[in-house]
Amino acid sequence: QVQLVESGGGLVQAGGSLRLACAASGRTFSGYAMGWFRQAPGTEREFVAAISTTGRSTYYVDSVKGRFTISRDNAKNTVYLQMNSLKPEDTAVYYCAAKRTSVERIVPLGEYNIWGQGTQVTVSS
Repeated sequence: QVQLVESGGGLVQAGGSLRLACAASGRTFSGYAMGWFRQAPGTEREFVAAISTTGRSTYYVDSVKGRFTISRDNAKNTVYLQMNSLKPEDTAVYYCAAKRTSVERIVPLGEYNIWGQGTQVTVSS
């Protein structure tokens, strides 16, 4: 199975942008549906965005629609999360997640079974 490593987090002012990347090891990345989740201190992990194996299908939590964009480059074994118009409430540790699937689909949130170590995003007001 793949291993996931996130990067791109940091400190940004409200209204700014960041692009997170999640690099996957292995040669079968295109066989994995991918997702981004986040967890703020004292809260449960929250779904943010998901993308199907080919990238044709995407899905977002309402709070980030129109501001965040998930994409993937299967040739580079990488999934991205472009975050624009950041708000202080976006502050969290962001995790990417994977689920192997042979079907072009958005994977239900509870099915992700491979996780990265997370990257911190802090948005100052």
